[in-house]
Amino acid sequence: MNPWVLLSVAIALEVVGVSFLKMSEGFERPIWGALSIIAYIACFLCLSPILKSLPVGVIYAIWSGAGIAVITLIGMFVFKQPLDFIQLFFISLIAVGAIGLQLTSK
Repeated sequence: MNPWVLLSVAIALEVVGVSFLKMSEGFERPIWGALSIIAYIACFLCLSPILKSLPVGVIYAIWSGAGIAVITLIGMFVFKQPLDFIQLFFISLIAVGAIGLQLTSK
């Protein structure tokens, strides 16, 4: 499978895992906690084969940067967590950096 597709799936699974972790309320709601763990296991299973074809630093930067950007938006719109303009600006820089790494990687 295309490593960029797998990386996209891994990012989505990480975002789902973090969202479920938030919904578990510190593992006080065990179903959401268990779903979070399952999402993270699936995420790492997607990341593992990518390491054979892409540099680990690039993979990690894109995975974490995109995850930060998306989970921040979910925090704002789903969990109603406030962010000010400067925080959004710097998070957008992370997203731009992740996109730049993807575009310049072979």
